[in-house]
Amino acid sequence: MEIVSKEFVIGLDIGTTSVKAVVFQLNGKVVSESDLPITTYYPKRGWVEQNPAEIEQKAVQAIKEAVKQVNEETSKFLAIGISSAMHSLICVDEDGEPLSQALIWSDGRSSEQAKKLMQTNGFEIYSKTGLPIHPMSPLSKLLWMKETEYEPYIKATYFLSIKEFILLKWFDQRVIDYSMAAATGLFNAQTLQWDDEIITLAGIKKAQLSNIVPPTELLTGLKQDVAENMGLPNELPFVIGAADGQLANLGIGAISPGEVAITAGTSGAIRQFTRGFQLTDKHETFCYTFTEDFSIIGGPTNNGGIALQWLKELLNDQGSFDEFTATAERVAPGAEGILFLPYINGERAPLWNQEAKGNFYGMTITHKKEHFVRAVLEGITFNLYQIGKALEELAGKPEKIYVNGGLSRSPLWLQMLADMFGKEVYISESHHSAAWGAAWTGLVAIGKADSFEEIKRNIPMGEPVRPNMKNHENYTALYLKYENLSREIAKYF
Repeated sequence: MEIVSKEFVIGLDIGTTSVKAVVFQLNGKVVSESDLPITTYYPKRGWVEQNPAEIEQKAVQAIKEAVKQVNEETSKFLAIGISSAMHSLICVDEDGEPLSQALIWSDGRSSEQAKKLMQTNGFEIYSKTGLPIHPMSPLSKLLWMKETEYEPYIKATYFLSIKEFILLKWFDQRVIDYSMAAATGLFNAQTLQWDDEIITLAGIKKAQLSNIVPPTELLTGLKQDVAENMGLPNELPFVIGAADGQLANLGIGAISPGEVAITAGTSGAIRQFTRGFQLTDKHETFCYTFTEDFSIIGGPTNNGGIALQWLKELLNDQGSFDEFTATAERVAPGAEGILFLPYINGERAPLWNQEAKGNFYGMTITHKKEHFVRAVLEGITFNLYQIGKALEELAGKPEKIYVNGGLSRSPLWLQMLADMFGKEVYISESHHSAAWGAAWTGLVAIGKADSFEEIKRNIPMGEPVRPNMKNHENYTALYLKYENLSREIAKYF
């Protein structure tokens, strides 16, 4: 692909904690960016909501700020690709106005409905959709709305994710890409259509859901007032893109067989692209459609950097986050006998149990702050490793590991990850992998890039982190203890 320095592409990444707009050169180099925080509300215990209108406004503002930093007279914007967090649900009226807040993935109000579903025909639904039964699922949320006679549900004309809501506001179109549809629990991965039986179970109608399209679907005719607010021409093509997990893998180059991507921010995930639709028989992993031919398999954890932040606040540590984690360097691998089960925020993979609880095991009077910091970092990493072991049943042992997310900026944690997996760990120079994956999808859609695979030649990569194989041997032995403990503790949730 010819790289023209004055041509740019934009990636819009609608996350859980912020909306990011990033302007890229066509080789993946970041030109400008804007990152605006999203407010999260907790109206009742277990309820986690966001304001759809606020997120839409932040998306417009983020694009405007990122574009403004570029010399518009000498630049040409080719397209905008969109990435979004999964599992959000909004009830809207016939005009697309929200009747409810957005219930996001971490909303746990449907725990009882998810539990009942798993005890009945949950596994059958999982085998059709690839989405494990869990309160994060819009299916579970819809069942809660139905059973509680939630007023916005009763009055709703349509049910949308945050990305769909924004696109309806900007283009007057109700469309959803394969991966976001797969994240609802209402999508049949074999037929690539909404599943009639599951929709009936949720008490809704197919007409209340959006039209399903591939990730390269082009959206044109941006409303004039929105275009003016963004500072962009209204004929600029938008590309629907996909969910943040798929696009994070794409944006870091983890797209070939044997290549695994690990994201570790507030929460975390481990993912791998695969051809077709694949599941384990243990309800441990997800399989989300990306294109007609490819899906992504993996498992998400609720407990990444949030566990470290919790410990820092618990210990009333007043230093910087980097200073706090650096204390763990004083302690050898294994934290001198402490094992940490990091389920302080419930858990998705591998347990899929919102009632799961965190535990420290092996504490003695000699342990100090640095031991607990090390144990928490190791617990987060053991959990990701455990999810990775489940993936091996489907895809074999990983050959190459890519990492992104907030924890990827910690040299200590990156070394720990390399040691535990016993593999080199690869990191991009940019931490905007999902945004770059979205932007690249835009380039594929408009014909500027020949294929998704071509992105591998257009990712600025840093030096790999190499494993200490002696530490790997120690971690392999410790993992057996961790796994046994996690399975034993799980009996009591």
